[in-house]
Amino acid sequence: MRPHARMPQPFERRAFTVGEALVAGIGAGRLRGRDLDRPFHGVRAPGPLDLEARCRAKLLTMRHGQVFSHATACRLFGIVVPSRQEDDQVDVAAFAPNAIPRGVGVRGHRLAAGGTRVRALRGLPIVSPEDAWCQLASTATIRELVVAGDSLLRRRRPHSTREQMRAAVLRHAGRRGHRALTAAFELVRAATDSPEETLLRLDLVECGLPEPTVNLPIHDASGRLCAIGDMAYPEYLVLAEYDGEQHRMDDGQYARDLERLDDLARLGWRVIRFTKRHRGRARTMQLERVREALLARGWSPGSAPGTRTRR
Repeated sequence: MRPHARMPQPFERRAFTVGEALVAGIGAGRLRGRDLDRPFHGVRAPGPLDLEARCRAKLLTMRHGQVFSHATACRLFGIVVPSRQEDDQVDVAAFAPNAIPRGVGVRGHRLAAGGTRVRALRGLPIVSPEDAWCQLASTATIRELVVAGDSLLRRRRPHSTREQMRAAVLRHAGRRGHRALTAAFELVRAATDSPEETLLRLDLVECGLPEPTVNLPIHDASGRLCAIGDMAYPEYLVLAEYDGEQHRMDDGQYARDLERLDDLARLGWRVIRFTKRHRGRARTMQLERVREALLARGWSPGSAPGTRTRR
């Protein structure tokens, strides 16, 4: 097979419409080349395309007033979405009374006039991160909404504030999924680092344990920061930690973890560690170890947080 002729500038590195390529003298046969991706009708691009590149390709044919929304907007912001929504389709919304966007590769939506805030993200028209999170409620579970909501308020470079999220929840009153959205908002917490931390927190509470403090700075007597505790019970000196793969694969991280655990033990902390292998029964057994540690340190079921049982 003969190699394809090289695409001329500026078509070599960006998406383009078939119309502008034909005007530039590129033949229809070349536009059928297998080296070109066809993400949307009438659009070609040097592939493969990541999500943002697909959105830029779709932008070429979007009408005035259409915006990226729902799971696509969440993913562009870096908000965690359910894995089933990490596909190649792009969510595009139009405000009523405009028609719902249609076409191959597009999930179309219609938004009520008013109530949804729009901004630009690296030149792309997009709903606000808070509104994108609220839009997930039409298909997501409460736990999935909490995971996504926590990622809005993450410890490093958060996208939003709790006040902004609350205002968005109120704006979305009456829409599909609002009851789940309201319930999820009450469970969202700031300063988390990962979905695994969020799920661990939810599991701790759901099995009847007190809600832990998220990412607690732990200092020694001299004021030196020894650790950031994932899920901490400072009144009982009990810590539940989620260890991701980097803790095992990275030699430097592993060495720091050992020093960190030594510091925590010296300060009297009992550390229970969770990994991706703690699923099902193994997860239940590890949660029971947290319960046993709390009971041994003076917690009793039904007591107010921070209240020790006298012995």
